[in-house]
Amino acid sequence: MDLAARRTLLAFAREAVRAAAEGREPAPPPQPLPPELEAPGAAFVTLRSGHDLRGCIGHLAASQPLWRSVQEMAVAAATRDDRFDPVRPEEAASLRIEISVLSPRRPIAGPGDVKVGVDGLYVRLGPASGLLLPQVAAEQGWPPEEFIAQVCRKAEIPPDAWRAPEASLESFTAEVFGEE
Repeated sequence: MDLAARRTLLAFAREAVRAAAEGREPAPPPQPLPPELEAPGAAFVTLRSGHDLRGCIGHLAASQPLWRSVQEMAVAAATRDDRFDPVRPEEAASLRIEISVLSPRRPIAGPGDVKVGVDGLYVRLGPASGLLLPQVAAEQGWPPEEFIAQVCRKAEIPPDAWRAPEASLESFTAEVFGEE
């Protein structure tokens, strides 16, 4: 994705966070949009206050235009992340926004297939599932085995549950960009 498309998505996410904090609908996207933003895309939007996480929610499937996914996830990160209170209007401008555009997921066999800092992980066992973005393992300094254990913990399943025959362990990459 080129720099102009990234800037457009970041500006669009910024407007969505501001609108959500103010209790209004986000503005429609600028027209015309580049074709890559109209194409189906899966994305996560992460909000940070200083170095602290303030919200992070995303879509796993590319089921709608990328711009719409980013807009919805920016609103959700600002208002529906259960770990945090909704973003207040007075704090919206000071939050840093990061967008992760996800590749399709692919099944993996285990730690030997994980490239820390490149791959994100998704695990599913029955109704439980969890996802960690590629940047998380690198930020935490986790080796592949610990990264898999942590995504299992996020899914609220035992750290080695990914080994179960009925479990699904998948990796994906992400194009990650944000505000400075």
